[in-house]
Amino acid sequence: MAGLAARYPSFRHGIHPPEAKRDTCEAEIRQFPFAPALIVPLSQHAGKPSIPVVREGQEVVRGQVLARADGFMSVPQHAPVSGVVRRIALAPAISGRMTEAVYLEPFPGSSQEVPDGEGLDAESASPEEIVLAIQAAGIVGLGGAAFPTHVKLRPPDDRRIHTLMLNGVECEPYLTTDHRVMLEQSDDVHMGIRYLLKATGAGRAIIGIEANKLDAAERLRETAPADLPVETRVVTVKYPQGAEKMLITALLGSEVPSGGLPSDVGVVVINVATAAEIGRLLPRGRGIQERVVTITGPAVGKKGNYRIPIGTPLRFALGQVDVSDDVSRVFLGGPMMGQALSSLDVPITKGTSGFVAFTSKETGTRPQEYPCIRCAYCVDACPVFLNPSQLGLLAKNGEYAAMADEYRLMDCFECGSCTYVCPSHIPLVQRFRQAKAILREGRSKP
Repeated sequence: MAGLAARYPSFRHGIHPPEAKRDTCEAEIRQFPFAPALIVPLSQHAGKPSIPVVREGQEVVRGQVLARADGFMSVPQHAPVSGVVRRIALAPAISGRMTEAVYLEPFPGSSQEVPDGEGLDAESASPEEIVLAIQAAGIVGLGGAAFPTHVKLRPPDDRRIHTLMLNGVECEPYLTTDHRVMLEQSDDVHMGIRYLLKATGAGRAIIGIEANKLDAAERLRETAPADLPVETRVVTVKYPQGAEKMLITALLGSEVPSGGLPSDVGVVVINVATAAEIGRLLPRGRGIQERVVTITGPAVGKKGNYRIPIGTPLRFALGQVDVSDDVSRVFLGGPMMGQALSSLDVPITKGTSGFVAFTSKETGTRPQEYPCIRCAYCVDACPVFLNPSQLGLLAKNGEYAAMADEYRLMDCFECGSCTYVCPSHIPLVQRFRQAKAILREGRSKP
């Protein structure tokens, strides 16, 4: 690892958890079948939920708009299958809450084909038209955050964007979704870059890829059009290299200020799979109704990368890949920043980059928590130079306001590095999430 650090750029601090990508990194993307029923949540993104435009009993065609955007900070939802709207009702969400959703029953023998709409030409379209088309397509960040992409493309008027950065790092253990997209959809990635450069006004694009995906870097270099101002750069394998602030530091040597955004340093960061969907959908005038998902883990028999319709219930998906009867825990999005699910009845959404299933052999019992010994391992690991040890003590005592005001709690993006290295098994990142939730509710004490 020292040799890689000397050869490729990176950021300071961070950790090196096992990559665990070998089982799926060479698995080509395969199309997933339709479930007997699909559940399309109206809230699959940051911002306001979309508003239904269909009624119960209505027949819909794959790709048809099911729900329209409710304002600027919202995106529409499209039918992942041709079928009948059985009901519009509450459904379980990844967060554990219930959220409104459209329940679809596919027609028998429903086709995987999607009708084309009115495509948008990247050369003749204006930046405003591109931004509106991205919103109309329902595209959000596919790396997991699900932030509406069109909002990212409209920075404040006093920010000039000079660099479009594509994030192909995929540092989360087990996941290989972006890796396969770069290998198999390089033309879509480059077409997406054309749209994004036009929309942002940036003069260049940089694709950042970790050194464990050199085949993807080579593929993107080989297929890059001569007239496209794009450069592919390799960075050190280190977690959380894929965090946008860390990637900006590694590739440009710039530091996004505390509480700031990439636009503060003239950069817009877009996940590489998001760019590929822009390049795949906009020329055809389509909306997003499926996405590539990595399904892996010790409890999975048929590990791989699958193009899965949005709204597919997780229980159905696991049944298609021979999941073990001894499955004890499923993480949606990976073991570091993903969420352990309490229910398998949640549907796959636009933000689902993968899920990892473990058996009781791997999870076992939770290690006993011990008092902090002030070893400073967490301080050395934190990529944004916080003091997780002190933040953990403040959280334990309910001093949430001090966490935010004096110790920059809100700069924490919950990568989990501190929890990973803690010898006392203190669930630091879980306490930080709880503290943030309490502060957002306007309370400084529990």
